[in-house]
Amino acid sequence: MIERQLENIIQKRMFKGKVIMIVGPRQVGKTTLLKMIIKSTEKKTLFWNCDEPDIRAMLTLPTSTELKSEIGNAEMILIDEAQRVKDIGITLKLLIDNFPEKQIIVTGSSALDLSNSINEPLTGRKFEYVMFPFTDKEIIDYKGLTTEKRLLERRLIYGLYPDVINNEGDENVFLQNIVSSYLYKDIFAYQDVRKPEIIERLLQALALQIGSEVSFNELGNLIGISSQTVQRYIDLLEKSFIIFHLRSYSSNVRNELKKSIKIYFYDNGVRNALISDFKPITMRNDVGALWENFLISERIKKNAYNGFYGKSHFWRTNQQQEIDYLEDVDGMLHTFEFKWSPSKKPKITDTFAKNYPNHTYTVINTENYVEFIQ
Repeated sequence: MIERQLENIIQKRMFKGKVIMIVGPRQVGKTTLLKMIIKSTEKKTLFWNCDEPDIRAMLTLPTSTELKSEIGNAEMILIDEAQRVKDIGITLKLLIDNFPEKQIIVTGSSALDLSNSINEPLTGRKFEYVMFPFTDKEIIDYKGLTTEKRLLERRLIYGLYPDVINNEGDENVFLQNIVSSYLYKDIFAYQDVRKPEIIERLLQALALQIGSEVSFNELGNLIGISSQTVQRYIDLLEKSFIIFHLRSYSSNVRNELKKSIKIYFYDNGVRNALISDFKPITMRNDVGALWENFLISERIKKNAYNGFYGKSHFWRTNQQQEIDYLEDVDGMLHTFEFKWSPSKKPKITDTFAKNYPNHTYTVINTENYVEFIQ
């Protein structure tokens, strides 16, 4: 069993009088994580799977007396697939208010946010965490650094979803299944999306633009929808943990891009499945984009699990001077340039260096990337 970083984080937060909520895309191992938590504890546990119709019925607007009867002497209540229960936030509020000595752990897909059924009832009553596909660190800890570095090119192509990692040789089959069966399910179920095929076309367009600035107007013209609809769909796709964005960094230096964004995918394999391209690295012309997406997505996962409080950006000017990625932490700018080939030795642009003296600069390549993502 590959140990998940989130398990240790959750263990430290238990029995603090809060609901622990784990959200994230489907198929990333949330149910498996609950089972690992149950296995590691000596507390008396109760597991409710909301895929079961009778469990859903029992958790739909119960009274505190009914809940007390169901809980019995259980010390931990684990609720899986909570998005299946209507008004689950109200039920969870009732549980934590009436049984604060018990630990409630809830998993759910992005529908928990998309349906707006969770946040308001649990204001001030929850610790919320996002569970991602495997991190490369988790695989390194399991397989060893040497073995995992040999598989780096496969990670750039197939990504890190658990089904992909556990089914070597059939990665493309499982990725196509994830994309066709799970990727947009919550958006279609909980939001008014009148033309579902537009979502896929938008994602395909974004997949071909990773590492480039995104124009809502251009995307709208390409797909045949308004720029406002593009923005709405991108927001839904971010809430579904398929993509995320970085904003350009600016403090009014002349010619800086001030309102631009870039879109990245949380998983390289999903990106490649959307454009049906699983060619090996040696046959591709998008290696730089794949490398950038892999490194930034792994860094975002690392920062999320480690409680990073800084801000992540990219930087670019109208003259195409650029920095791939930077983190603003307490007034210090940590900048990074990504190069697939270790032989390339770029230097930081003079414009940035002169205007932002409080900075560090590191080139990340295949020889030193592990420290960046661990």
